[in-house]
Amino acid sequence: MSQSLSRRQFLAATSAACAVTAVSPGSTKAAAATDRMKVGFIGVGGRGGSNLRAIEATGKVDVVAACDVDNRYVDQVAMRHPGVAKFSDFRKMYDAIGKDLDAVVVSTTEHTHAYATMPALQLGKHVYCEKPLAYNVYETRRITEAAADGGVVTQMGTQIHAGKNFRRVVELIQSGAIGPVMEAHVWVGRAWGLQSEADAKANKDRIFVDKRPTEAMAPPPNIDWDVWLGPAPERPFHEVYFPGPNWYRWWDFGNGTMSDLGSHWNDLPFWALQLDAPQTVEAFGPPPHAEIAPASMSAVYQYGPRGNQPALQMTWYQGSHKPEIWKSGGIPQWGSGVLFMGTKGMLLSDYNKHVLLPEDKFADFEPPEQFIADSPGHHAEWVNACGGEGTTGSPFSYAGPLTEANHLGNVAYRVGKKITWDAKNMKCVGCPEADPFIRREPRAGWSL
Repeated sequence: MSQSLSRRQFLAATSAACAVTAVSPGSTKAAAATDRMKVGFIGVGGRGGSNLRAIEATGKVDVVAACDVDNRYVDQVAMRHPGVAKFSDFRKMYDAIGKDLDAVVVSTTEHTHAYATMPALQLGKHVYCEKPLAYNVYETRRITEAAADGGVVTQMGTQIHAGKNFRRVVELIQSGAIGPVMEAHVWVGRAWGLQSEADAKANKDRIFVDKRPTEAMAPPPNIDWDVWLGPAPERPFHEVYFPGPNWYRWWDFGNGTMSDLGSHWNDLPFWALQLDAPQTVEAFGPPPHAEIAPASMSAVYQYGPRGNQPALQMTWYQGSHKPEIWKSGGIPQWGSGVLFMGTKGMLLSDYNKHVLLPEDKFADFEPPEQFIADSPGHHAEWVNACGGEGTTGSPFSYAGPLTEANHLGNVAYRVGKKITWDAKNMKCVGCPEADPFIRREPRAGWSL
């Protein structure tokens, strides 16, 4: 194919763009390969518990600290790891044993990611942080810069990035299988956010809510509510916020479906098309709610040319919003997917499978020779890299710009107008009303 690159040409031209950060003794604080890594886990229930078990399963770490606002989860870890240091407040964990740790795993709620991660980076510790990397653009940029300054091994928890399917799709796109891509569409069926009561029932939501509750509830005795609030504005405990995933809906704690699933689904075009900061973003949906993210919305991103790739329009859809080609039956109507539209055809992918379209045109197509190595597993990548072996697929140098771009979709939605993004200065040009959505002042007692 005339648009194709040889494997050697591709690796030479785009090794940095594949979002893997090499680990070398001169540039990182990697532990010796024979050392067992001493790891502190912040957030050990739910997703955090899964991360702990996956990292523990590598057989290369010692679990030395467990921290969670729910003391039941901490006690469960202590039963399996007698002698583990127990905390409910990660600030106290860092004060007590931060210098003794080799690495930290952060699996808290979105609004405390940056605050739990920053101390580790400043101490020169390796970090695995769940997605999204941070709560807003400003916090994300601070974490990205601190990771670069610290020279440590990092990984954001986009586990599907390590799957074989995404790697084969990236190879197809970057080797020119469908020609230059000038249009991409990403859609997800999940609709965490403000929705009608009928839709809430249809989606089997346990709690329907369309406004902040006025009554207070007593927090369960096992919960440290003040620490859970962290840098967010003060408010009484209520079940509409806690436990997860209820908090995802509320702007003070999360950023809805975009922030959650955008980290996974936008990862594929971001990687395959070597994206970074968008030039403009415009969003569409119901009128923005002051406190609750939308269930359904869409956002259109404009990117300029990148190397030998043309300008690109990428559109995100969530909930009831779908691409026109999907609604008209022009492609298989997968519930969630990524569609690349090139000059020679299309590629449709989800997490586990992909197809070149139209299928009859590609019936005899021979895929390129594999040039992206298979992963030992998303968690194993990070553990191995901390020990000086291999690389991570979603280091903060890559995950940071991805997270920022996702946040900008919500910024455009909340201001209700097309934004022009000045990435260097973290400003929406001529749109000062966007500033509070890019950066917020934390609650007293919390700072980066």
